[in-house]
Amino acid sequence: MVFYKSEEEISVIRESAQILGKAHGLVASNIKEGITTLHLDKLAEEFIRDSGGIPSFKGYNGFPYSLCISVNETVVHGFPGSYIIKDGDVVSVDCGVKFNGFHSDSAYTHAIGKVDTATLSLLEKTKQSLFKGIEKAVVGNRMGDVANAIQQHVEQEGYSVVRELVGHGIGRNLHEGPEVPNYGKRGQGLKLQAGLVIAIEPMVNLGTRNIVQENDGWTIRTRDRKPSAHFEHTIVVRKDKAEILTTWEYIDKAFK
Repeated sequence: MVFYKSEEEISVIRESAQILGKAHGLVASNIKEGITTLHLDKLAEEFIRDSGGIPSFKGYNGFPYSLCISVNETVVHGFPGSYIIKDGDVVSVDCGVKFNGFHSDSAYTHAIGKVDTATLSLLEKTKQSLFKGIEKAVVGNRMGDVANAIQQHVEQEGYSVVRELVGHGIGRNLHEGPEVPNYGKRGQGLKLQAGLVIAIEPMVNLGTRNIVQENDGWTIRTRDRKPSAHFEHTIVVRKDKAEILTTWEYIDKAFK
């Protein structure tokens, strides 16, 4: 089912996204060499709850944590735990917040210390591809236009798009229709209409696009164990320009 949102509902998602953005900022200000990923998870959960929100991920289909923290070759859905972040790691932090009945969802991949040039380029191009996709999320375009913009931007650099995992509609439920793939053909797929709220989230690999699910039933990693990057915003389709509801401003402030 595809649910179009009223301006009142979009306003609540925007409030949810502010809490989420500040949680991301708190993680960004604490993410560094020598910190465990579980420590970051606890900081985020405490902040979200203190702000009147609920961590969207915790308990979702049995997922046991508030953050997905995916390091290096882990693409998505990594478990926070005893892993100690090291110099040269790339760490994807994916988080969702439910506030007053509505969810928001965003992700950001952090470079820790001295990361090699090839991996830094992967992160930058993946982030750019997200905004290329957002540019196409306007009334009258089709989902394939969004997907193709992402795919073309990263594949021309020699990177590969994960195909088994996609973005999604979001609102009263964390995952709603439609699916938002990161690959596809222009002019195909759902015709975009005003009020459609979706989470666009390119997942891009330095090597091949092939992935493996670990035995925990959640963690997804690259088959060739080369690094992966993941960036995500929750946006609403508008007539001339999509509105980005989630924010990275607090991440940016943490690094100034």
